Amino acid sequence: MNATPQQQTLNLFIGIGLVLVLASVAGALLKRYVAHGAPHGVIDNLNARIKAWWVMVAVIGLAFLFGRAGVMLLFFFASFAALREFITLTYTRRADHDALATSFYLILPLQYFLVWIDWYGLYTILIPVYAFLLLPILAVLAGDTTRFLDRTAKVQWGLMICVYCLSHVPALLNLKIPGYENRNALLIVFLVVVVQSSDVFQYVWGKLFGRRKVAPAISPSKTVEGLAGGVLSATMLGGILWWITPFNVWQAALMALAINAMGFFGGLVMSAIKRDRGVKDWGDMIEGHGGMLDRLDSVVFAAPVFFHLTRYWWT
Repeated sequence: MNATPQQQTLNLFIGIGLVLVLASVAGALLKRYVAHGAPHGVIDNLNARIKAWWVMVAVIGLAFLFGRAGVMLLFFFASFAALREFITLTYTRRADHDALATSFYLILPLQYFLVWIDWYGLYTILIPVYAFLLLPILAVLAGDTTRFLDRTAKVQWGLMICVYCLSHVPALLNLKIPGYENRNALLIVFLVVVVQSSDVFQYVWGKLFGRRKVAPAISPSKTVEGLAGGVLSATMLGGILWWITPFNVWQAALMALAINAMGFFGGLVMSAIKRDRGVKDWGDMIEGHGGMLDRLDSVVFAAPVFFHLTRYWWT
């Protein structure tokens, strides 16, 4: 007998939980017997990543319990927190108040409302067309031209990354895929698990075998060996998880490769922005491991690509 969507989801979360338990035990043993309880950059970073995974899995699992509404609210608040982090670290002036208020309290909720009612034709252009035109108008009416282009572009880019891209994650629930009814939540799990595991695999492979830097001026910790090993490992994981998707094994692996590549470049772009602002992390929401954007930097670039590839080829 085929498992129900609820059973598949439960089994998947149980499997992820067991992996995290093993990872936590391994991290604790490394801390005790290798680091001898003392601070250790690599081991402490690894344990921080494991803790971040526990938080993400728990929050996503709780949202899934409340169905589509729970998932929509989760990513709505994630977008709000991410946009707040982004704007906090960018240069703005008093004249940007109306544009910022409109971004937070009109465009953001409207984008998620349109995703909720599945108005595809509007939520795909609301921000890159209408918001991008409206925000400079609001800013210019304030009469302050100091670094006007710089200020306007930052607000627009913040909306694009934190709201537009991220809203494509819950939008996966709207896709009508023949033979995949009531299973769309597993697409979100596939996206998040594959992209986030790529980050972890890149870190591990980089620490074990990393020699050549990919972009030393932007992210000194990223290496060619870490990138190749991490993306390949996460792509294989995507192929293994084909059974929770509407894809076959090779399709799942190719989709995983696409979103892993986008996730890597997303992390690189966000690192470049942090370098420009002179900060290490976007925030301190997750103890010892940065803010919301530090956890979602790869997901935001992968989400719209994954959504549109799936929508074009499978609906």
